[in-house]
Amino acid sequence: MRVTSHPLAPLVDLPGVAEAGEEAREALAKVHRHRANLRGWPATAAESALRGARASAVLEGGALQLPESGEPDPLLAGALRVAEALEGGATSLVNVWQKAPMQALARLHALAAADLVDDDRLGRPRIEGDVGQRLELLVQVVTGKSDIPATVLAAVAHGELLTLAPFGTADGLVARGVSRLVTIAAGLDPHGLGVPEVFWMRHSGDYQAAARGFASGTPDGLTAWLMLSCKALRAGAKEGLSIAEAAAKRGS
Repeated sequence: MRVTSHPLAPLVDLPGVAEAGEEAREALAKVHRHRANLRGWPATAAESALRGARASAVLEGGALQLPESGEPDPLLAGALRVAEALEGGATSLVNVWQKAPMQALARLHALAAADLVDDDRLGRPRIEGDVGQRLELLVQVVTGKSDIPATVLAAVAHGELLTLAPFGTADGLVARGVSRLVTIAAGLDPHGLGVPEVFWMRHSGDYQAAARGFASGTPDGLTAWLMLSCKALRAGAKEGLSIAEAAAKRGS
């Protein structure tokens, strides 16, 4: 029975959200049960992380590929560092997120923006207005014990970080990294085998529109964002299955 006093409980009751979340959960569970992932998941998780990083970089305005020569695109380099920190479950970062989530946020921004801002700005969120308070509330709500589905937790963390843009640089990389981190920490995708970032990249217009809907706080806007997030998780599971199938063929 769901704890209805939780601040996010009303979101679970929005039309179609619970059902979409359950479909996403089942899709990701299927990826983890694939024979290639029973023991060989570190390799498939690495490919998932790489694909996710490239897609996240493109969404942020960066490049899809590292250049053969010359300086790498700083957004792609940052996305790759974030992905490496989360790859395969990233136990240490998961532990930090669960015990000191603001430190985990700062770490992700330091990785994402290392080539974009001066060192004294890395990992330091803006404090003007209510940004600091909303960040504190967000991490408390998302990391606290509850029976709210991980699909909702990940979507809320992702949407709120996009809305707040707390660091002013590479906030999208951080938001998508946190979304992946939440699905790992909550056990929805413990090895990080899904690749929802590819769906968001391929449907960037819908992604941006849904993010604006989330920021509006209206029931329709929140529903659209949560449903798109679940759709991305299902599509990401399909991408993860394709990675596992390819790995199985190589091993056969």
